[in-house]
Amino acid sequence: MTLRKKLFWISVFYFAQGMPFGVVLDVLPVYFRQNNVSLTEIGMMGALTLPWTIKVFWSPLLDRFGERRTWVTLCCFAMALAMFCVPLFDAGRPGSILWILLVAFTVSSATQDIAIDAFSVGIAAKGEEGTINSLRAGLYRFGVLAGGGATMYLVAPFGWTWVFLALALAFVAMAVAALAAPSVQVVHQRPREWAQGFVAFLSRPGSIAIFTFVLIYRMDYVAVGPMIKPFWIDRGMSPQEIGTISTGVGMALGIVGALLGGLFTSRFGIFKGLWILGIAQALPNLGYAAVAQFSLGRPYLYAVSMAESFGAGLVTAAFLSFLMRISDKRQAATQYALLTALYALPRSIMAPIGGKVADVWGYPTFFALTFLLAIPAYALLPWVYRWIGPNGRRHAGDSERSEGADNANPIISDTPEGAGMAGETGPHTPQRKPASATVR
Repeated sequence: MTLRKKLFWISVFYFAQGMPFGVVLDVLPVYFRQNNVSLTEIGMMGALTLPWTIKVFWSPLLDRFGERRTWVTLCCFAMALAMFCVPLFDAGRPGSILWILLVAFTVSSATQDIAIDAFSVGIAAKGEEGTINSLRAGLYRFGVLAGGGATMYLVAPFGWTWVFLALALAFVAMAVAALAAPSVQVVHQRPREWAQGFVAFLSRPGSIAIFTFVLIYRMDYVAVGPMIKPFWIDRGMSPQEIGTISTGVGMALGIVGALLGGLFTSRFGIFKGLWILGIAQALPNLGYAAVAQFSLGRPYLYAVSMAESFGAGLVTAAFLSFLMRISDKRQAATQYALLTALYALPRSIMAPIGGKVADVWGYPTFFALTFLLAIPAYALLPWVYRWIGPNGRRHAGDSERSEGADNANPIISDTPEGAGMAGETGPHTPQRKPASATVR
């Protein structure tokens, strides 16, 4: 498969992956509030995001059964059905059936995420991760915008029923498109064999350090996020300014940053991308601390906000490329879901802690402390280096073999070379396919 064709399907799939999150983030709260649902009940809808956090628990099913594109198609049809049914129920008094529909929607979205991420790991040849993930990050954000904020413009002229019908049709279109996607061969290992491979992944030398790195690498960014908009309000900024600069311009700069970060990662390697671009992610936190400490005006706050969005975009491609590189293609669904779950975990932990710190010690101290959260991950870079090497390759010999296999057939994932992204325990992995594996 050519790189251009890979990028086309990455664009389609990650746009599709972003849309459901936009629906949950923007559409549902507005819809239910306009139907006079209490803020308490709307707040409880935050539980709808739980499937995206715990999806790792059913991710092995996608390694065990079916094709990646089949799962995407089924999930898109399920989400279309849910969107079609939502306006059939009384939104002013959401009952258990409506709640079940919404939970089914987010479970389908989380399952689709597993399949799409595994598809991406399966088609990515070594050296292509930076390019793939830069486009992936940008199209995901466009999907969130299309499924969420952009949908709001349809409410006034057409009404909510037609909005949900349009969303249903969009998901049907994506389901049909997924059927035309190239097939990525998957090795369906028997449970015992799969368990042995997964245990081998967890027990590789340095794995504890690597998983800790995944957990804390973006903790500075995750910790500062929930307090940004309250800080703007407390500085006297209007909601219009927040919408324009922090959200609108910020999203655009995040997309540009992701594209440039992908180019940097492709040119200089994943390892350099992680440590150099990680600095760009952390420094704006000190900028916020300076604005808070010295009561700097709007231009400074605007500049720091734009730097934050741009820096976060820069590091996204490098970090996602790292997760992709260390995932074994034979267990891509499970391993990548595990890694992203580790990355997402600090979000739910840091938000309440950060709010308390900002309340007690003030914004300057809070922002300075979030900058310090970036430092521990740098102490773990030697283990990252041992896993992926200076250019994102763990072993020179493995790299040559894997690149040869990728160039020959980058969508085949049942050979040792195809699995060499992380599943091998060393350069002497037996060069044969498991006898008990079923290829589909």
